[in-house]
Amino acid sequence: MSKLTSTKDVYKITLPTPFAVGDVNVYVVKGDTLTLIDAGAKTEEAWQSFNEQLGQLGYKPSDIEQIVITHHHPDHVGLLDYFSKDIPIIGHPKNQPWISQDKQFFVDNEPFYKDLFNQLGLDPAFVALIDMDEEFKYSCRRSLTTTTGEGDTIDGLTGFKVLETPGHAQSHIVLYREEDGMLIAGDTLLAKISPNPLLEPPQFGETARPRPLIQYNNSLRKLLTLDLSKVVTGHGDDIVNPHDLIQERFVSQKERAYYVLEMIKKKPMTAFEVCTQLFPRVYLKQPLFTVSETVGQLDFLEEIGEIKIEVVNGQYIYHAN
Repeated sequence: MSKLTSTKDVYKITLPTPFAVGDVNVYVVKGDTLTLIDAGAKTEEAWQSFNEQLGQLGYKPSDIEQIVITHHHPDHVGLLDYFSKDIPIIGHPKNQPWISQDKQFFVDNEPFYKDLFNQLGLDPAFVALIDMDEEFKYSCRRSLTTTTGEGDTIDGLTGFKVLETPGHAQSHIVLYREEDGMLIAGDTLLAKISPNPLLEPPQFGETARPRPLIQYNNSLRKLLTLDLSKVVTGHGDDIVNPHDLIQERFVSQKERAYYVLEMIKKKPMTAFEVCTQLFPRVYLKQPLFTVSETVGQLDFLEEIGEIKIEVVNGQYIYHAN
């Protein structure tokens, strides 16, 4: 049975992934230029499914004229490796070291991660569980041909404007069409789950660690300023009541943060100690996701003045105010 759905000239294709998040949605936009938004994870199963569903639209992969990526995560870029070396690939500049798997970028950032993991109080045995290589085998080794950013338009995607929405990823963009209120949201807003605010190193001369949950909340506030009629997403169903959903996200976000605050009120803790209490069943299985989520909650509480940090031997100890 076909998974294809469409809105005007935007067609959704749903592809399998090897990740816990499940299927990923990519989009074919029939504009002046036949454009693919995102590309799925690099598996033969995903590529076959993509070919079958694209065929139902009357196209083959060689008909795709350009690819826009909403962000650099493997489930959104892996199949880029299956496309012609000549196809234009468009995205935010912060995608580049990730999608090209730039070894020097990772070498340069080893001190950042070492310091960060020490600050968070991570047990060395736990750090050993954080294996990015496992995810990267489903990613790609490609390069952007064109970069894009806030307020830009993309040739061939008439009516769509690029908006930067960092948080889930530093490279994240969305595409907004004011004419009918449509948003191609990637993972910035999902119907059933709140995307994880993943920890990343600073880039392009930034000196401080990005605070992804703070950024994510600001990205959601940006979406609240738009006249949105329908949001198509990177995973799961379309969203027809986006403003209501964003307000619900803010409420649940605050509830999670205050749950963490109650822990810290009982005794000062490192981020790792909070993580093991917050995610006792999954922190060993999903180390990067659970640590990122924990740090996000702590950043949020610090931002609103509920907690303060004491530095002891390079480790951050969080105290309630």
